[in-house]
Amino acid sequence: MKKLHSDNITDISASKLLGKNVAGSEVYNPSLLVRVPRIENRQLYGICAKNLPFIGFDVWHAYEFSALCNNGLPVTRLLKLKYSSDSDFIVESKSLKLYLNSFNMTKIGSDTNNCLRECKSMIEKDLSNLLNTSVDVNFLPENAKRFEIFTNFKNLNGFIDENTIVINNFKESPELIKTENTDTKAEYFLFYDSLRSNCRVTHQPDFGDVFIYYKSKKHIIETSLVEYLVSFRKEYHFHEECCEMIYKRLFDILEDDDDLFVCAIYTRRGGIDITPVRYSKNCNINDVQKLADLSCFARYGIK
Repeated sequence: MKKLHSDNITDISASKLLGKNVAGSEVYNPSLLVRVPRIENRQLYGICAKNLPFIGFDVWHAYEFSALCNNGLPVTRLLKLKYSSDSDFIVESKSLKLYLNSFNMTKIGSDTNNCLRECKSMIEKDLSNLLNTSVDVNFLPENAKRFEIFTNFKNLNGFIDENTIVINNFKESPELIKTENTDTKAEYFLFYDSLRSNCRVTHQPDFGDVFIYYKSKKHIIETSLVEYLVSFRKEYHFHEECCEMIYKRLFDILEDDDDLFVCAIYTRRGGIDITPVRYSKNCNINDVQKLADLSCFARYGIK
């Protein structure tokens, strides 16, 4: 009987990444990409590259792709890439992760659309050159239908003028938060889908959606809140710590009897996702308890 596995891994370039602590890059770096020949496994099964017994393709989903516009505004999307199974190579997954992460602090494009268009072109070119095949890259549209985790929450991106906003602070900066006084208490339901911080142990980036509700006579200027949330981009903290930091900064600005709610729904890592929730004792926001039954997959229609 033909042996269907090999005890000896051949000397492939992927060995420089697999099982090792490899430093990533905060600046676009296509040299991080590593390819692996398909033939190394196929020859063990008697599969001939010139006469494949199948037709197919490989589809990858990157749930945490993010880059910056030239003005420092983050753009975050689910990325999908696809290439044919008749290619001679596959891309090694850790190298792809490091490569995509290298876009995180790279400024590309004058606005969101230009940023995504240029990123798509760069990724398609880099992967196509690496794999010697055509690679298609697409991003999930921002207006794609998602499962409603909360009702009434407005995306902070809708308050931004991309032509005027400039963001330069990427370390947590509470002084960025600006307020104005109003005559009566009002309720504000806000969320931001480009929260990004970093694990303080592994230094791997963490992405999530942050939901903020408050009821106060003070109005937090939405553009300033965006600038503050973006300032977490180079912070190194656990998910729970980030949620509490955001809560405490807002708590310190608002009055003692104001309502405040902060929830951060992070994307999964290693099969686990975390959703820290913090709210004031007098907060009566609806649906707080149902959070225990939700995961980050709710962002994409999966409960």
